[in-house]
Amino acid sequence: MDFTLEDIPDDEIARRRAVFEPLVASVRDLVDAVIRTEVDDDVIADARRTVADVVDTLRARQMDGSYGVRYTSDLVGMAWGNAVMGMRNAIAPPVHSEPDGRGVRATFTLGAAYEGPPGHVHGGVCALVLDQVLGEAAAVDNEASYTGTIEFRYLRPTPLGRLVARAEIVERVGRKKTVRGTLSDAEGVTVEAEGLFIVPKDPPTVGVR
Repeated sequence: MDFTLEDIPDDEIARRRAVFEPLVASVRDLVDAVIRTEVDDDVIADARRTVADVVDTLRARQMDGSYGVRYTSDLVGMAWGNAVMGMRNAIAPPVHSEPDGRGVRATFTLGAAYEGPPGHVHGGVCALVLDQVLGEAAAVDNEASYTGTIEFRYLRPTPLGRLVARAEIVERVGRKKTVRGTLSDAEGVTVEAEGLFIVPKDPPTVGVR
């Protein structure tokens, strides 16, 4: 896996966030609007042309391939194309975790774009979110690790709306960390997960923003 050094200061990271986060939020709104709209066909055709013009504008200058993971000389990682928490990725669920005791916690809202069973979150999206949150919890001790295995237990369907994901390291044996996590709605836990994470022999110590 290749990591790219992009040696920029914290204020430049903040400036880029301020530019892209509103754009990504607008694209998420667009996705939701496309799913739920009931406007006439001619309005949809006009909207398609408008979106095509915006795409052409943004493609006037862009990088080759994927965004990858970039980091600064202070080892701050910028995984901004990440499928789960990429700051520039509008298809990523809006999941942003924070430290929570011995682990991490994320509070977020999933709408129509993440539906599986009617009115409920797709099981694969639940797994996607918990995979990410368990991985972040595995790194709270500042030792990066790679996913070995993750098991999920679906207790009941997860409704669309406001959700909370939590995870923490529950055991450490040598280079192996066991991490447990949950996904919950207002009524309690909907999905449980347990993962085994392996610390490489020469682990990187890159943080993420």
